[in-house]
Amino acid sequence: MFVFASSLLFGKINVFKNSKNPIIKSLKVTGTITDQISPAAPTLDFTTYDKKLLKNANNSTTKTSTVANLWPVKTVYPNAGAILPFNRIVAYYGNLYSKNMGILGEYPEAEMIKRLSAEVKKWTLADPGTPAIPALHYIAVVAQAGAGRDGKYRARMPSTEIDKVLAMAEKNNALVFLDIQVGLSDVQTELPFLEKYLKLPNVHLGIDPEFSMKTGAKPGTAIGSLDAKDINFASEYLSKIVTDNNLPPKILIIHRFTQPMLTNYKSIKTVPEVQIVLNMDGFGGQGAKLNTYKQYIYKEPVQFTGFKLFYKNDALGLGLLTPDQLLKLNPIPLYIQYQ
Repeated sequence: MFVFASSLLFGKINVFKNSKNPIIKSLKVTGTITDQISPAAPTLDFTTYDKKLLKNANNSTTKTSTVANLWPVKTVYPNAGAILPFNRIVAYYGNLYSKNMGILGEYPEAEMIKRLSAEVKKWTLADPGTPAIPALHYIAVVAQAGAGRDGKYRARMPSTEIDKVLAMAEKNNALVFLDIQVGLSDVQTELPFLEKYLKLPNVHLGIDPEFSMKTGAKPGTAIGSLDAKDINFASEYLSKIVTDNNLPPKILIIHRFTQPMLTNYKSIKTVPEVQIVLNMDGFGGQGAKLNTYKQYIYKEPVQFTGFKLFYKNDALGLGLLTPDQLLKLNPIPLYIQYQ
C-alpha cells in the first residue's frame, strides 16, 4: 500500500551562457549532443522518431494478442530539438532546505553529483540506444503544514535557492525541472512566478497533483488532484514561452500514483512545443509499484512515461527496481526520477 510520495517542508537569475553548456547549446533531433548548431533551420527526423516510439512501446511480447496495444500513443509531432524519445532523463529530486525531501538536498553538491552521474551511466549502459541525460528536479513551490500569511499552505522558494540549482546544473551539463506543489493555491496562480526561469532553454516544469488540495484539506491529510484543464493551462503556458523565445520543446512532468490524482486524462491536449510525461510516483514494494504503473500509467496513455524510485522507502522491500527491470515495462519509461 502506498503512502504519500513526498515529505512536507515546515517552516537574480543567472543567465546561462549557452556557449559553455553543450546540453543547452545544441540537442540534435536525434538526441545526441553536438559541438555546434547547424546554420540550417533544424528539422525533426520523423522516421527515427516513429521508430523510437514503436521500440519504446515494448509491444514485442503482445504482437499476437487480440487486445489492442495502447502504446505508442498517437500525438502531435514535437518541434525540432525535442529531447524525448531520443534521450532518457535521469533526475535527482528534492529541496535544498531539507534532507528528508529527496537526495537533491540530502548530500553536499559534489557527493550528490557523483551519485547522479553513476545512475546516468547505469542507464546509458543498460540502454545504449537511448543515452541518458542528468537532471536536477527541484521543488520550487513546496506544500507545507502551516497556512502561511495568505492561507495557501505552500511556500515559494526564494530566487537565491533556485539560482543555486541552476548553477549546479550549468556546471554539470544537466537539465533543471522546477516542481510546484500548489497546496490551496492553484497552477494558474503559481506558474507565472517561475516564468523567468522557464525562459531558459534547459529549464522544464513538474507539477504534483498530490499536493493540489482542491477540497480545501490541508496538504498531507489527503491526496490531492489535478484536472486536464490544469495540465492544459500549464502546457499552453509553456507553449507560449517556447514560441515567444524560440526555444526547443519544454518537458512537463505530472506525478501520479492513484487514479483520482489526475482527472479527465483523455482531455489533455498535446502540442508541438511541450512533451508531457506522466511519472509513476509513490513508494512501496516492487510488485505494488509495477502494478501502479500498469493501472494508472499504461492504461491511461497521454504521451510519455516516467518512473520514480525512492532510495530509502523502496529499499524496505526487495530494493530499488533496476534499469534492466524497468526496461521490460510497456511502455519503457523515458524519465527516471530518484528521491
